[in-house]
Amino acid sequence: MASPRFSPIPDELNALSRLILDCAIKVHKKLGPGLLESSYRACLAHELTTRGVSVECEVPLPIHYEGVALDCGYRMDMLVNGQVIVELKTVDSLLAIHRSQLLTYLRHANKRLGLLINFNQILLKNGIGRVING
Repeated sequence: MASPRFSPIPDELNALSRLILDCAIKVHKKLGPGLLESSYRACLAHELTTRGVSVECEVPLPIHYEGVALDCGYRMDMLVNGQVIVELKTVDSLLAIHRSQLLTYLRHANKRLGLLINFNQILLKNGIGRVING
């Protein structure tokens, strides 16, 4: 039995994450590695939108400190259906700091699920990470 703190991810979020990854794979197959992050973001947003999914890009993320929301210039790459944070990278390899960044975004945005997608891979499956908050 799961503890209340670590409840399972709802089926709807799992289905949404699969759809996001399907779209990311399609974009990667068409574009290949080596482009700017902004190119992949625009194409992934287009692909998701054509499938009827709500996508917000470059979403401001205030930092809440001692009861005050401070605009420190942080931006989430994508927020899909208001539920899943998607952070895109075009780096040689994903590092622990990339996962930490996404987890911090999840905490500050009060979201459960995030996807880390590094398009700078020959096989996109090697550049995918799933991060869960709580």
